Amino acid sequence: MKVSIFGLGYVGAVTAACLARDGHEVVGVDVNPDKVARVNAGESPIVEDGLPELLAEGVASGRITATVDSVAAVAATDVSFISVGTPPDENRVPDLGYVERVCVEIGAAIAANGAAHVVVLRSTVPPGTTGRCAGLLAAAAGDVPVHVAFNPEFLREGSAIRDYDRPAYTIIGAADRQAEAAVRELYATVEAPVHVVAPAVAEMVKYVSNTWHATKIGFANEIGRVAKGFGVDGRDVMHLIAEDHKLNVSAVYMRPGFAYGGSCLPKDVYALLHYAGEMHVPTPLLSAVPASNQAHIDEAVKTVLRHGRRRVAVLGLAFKPGTDDLRESPAVPLVKRLLGEGCEVRIYDRDVHTAQLMGTNLAYIHAHVPHFEALLTETIEECLAWSEVVVATYSSEEFVNAIRDGGQARPVVDLAGLFDEAPGGCDYDGIAW
Repeated sequence: MKVSIFGLGYVGAVTAACLARDGHEVVGVDVNPDKVARVNAGESPIVEDGLPELLAEGVASGRITATVDSVAAVAATDVSFISVGTPPDENRVPDLGYVERVCVEIGAAIAANGAAHVVVLRSTVPPGTTGRCAGLLAAAAGDVPVHVAFNPEFLREGSAIRDYDRPAYTIIGAADRQAEAAVRELYATVEAPVHVVAPAVAEMVKYVSNTWHATKIGFANEIGRVAKGFGVDGRDVMHLIAEDHKLNVSAVYMRPGFAYGGSCLPKDVYALLHYAGEMHVPTPLLSAVPASNQAHIDEAVKTVLRHGRRRVAVLGLAFKPGTDDLRESPAVPLVKRLLGEGCEVRIYDRDVHTAQLMGTNLAYIHAHVPHFEALLTETIEECLAWSEVVVATYSSEEFVNAIRDGGQARPVVDLAGLFDEAPGGCDYDGIAW
């Protein structure tokens, strides 16, 4: 099939590369000319395992091109995916402006082209948005038929390609047979059960999924802190809880560690709370999730400060390994708070390179730690050698090896559960064990 993908961020770029690998012809569309240029050069605009190779292969084969011209992209394709951002506004309400503008843009392009078109919304949006988008598309397209579906993605940064290839299921939110058929054909090579539901159901599933993930992380961390107060290792407790697959469903995320973050979980939890509030539906547990997450960050800061050391090495700035996404990373407020408390901070993160950060990712870190570039070190050895206390924010074999080899002379604050047992020869401290 011939597919245009509007938005070349984390979801759009991965979707484009995987569709092209599976034999489809893909045109990426983005307002950022730098992203377009990088994709056309066969380079990845983001850090994601396996993506550079797939994009390079797709461009070399001619199955992937990119443009800023939406009219040309729609004219060259039969299906358009919308994967633009829905960032939170100052009240943490999702800003649907990008989605709505792209719908009008695509609708006008469909009218200019004069041929029926399928539009698949993939951005995370509240229930009812697909219906409103269908109205915007129809109004802009005039008499030209537009077939609309919602297709939520469940891609985790750092493992997005594997998640694309082996999803739990494919959800198609559509009442339109042509739109449903197009999505089925696009994912024909993906082995997973297909569920066709009403668009609003599919939209809600995405929010509930991310809110459940965030709830599990917050729950495990809260239990970990309580367990530590009793002198119990929270990981032992949660390991047994997670062993019950019959009642507790899944072991994913059921392990104490650092706070949740990233571009999805914080945004979508706040969004669901916002809409529940609008409907006057009480959600005391869900309302506690962000507070619990913030309390976990506060506890991390206190744990570091208790050691009374001034020079702090922070290992990991992104919200998880294998990505350069700094948005809502709990390591960012950790660094900001430590600087505010008078600490000197140096940061090591293999995947965070100032020259490659762009867009909302770059804007976010500059808004919270304006001069973060000066804090980055090239090597983990340099970071450790300078430090008086070491803080690990996410799980990494590189961090484990470096701390074992060079961390014995200084305290280690482990926020990620790097070690099942405290490494010998150092003052080791965990946040929930």
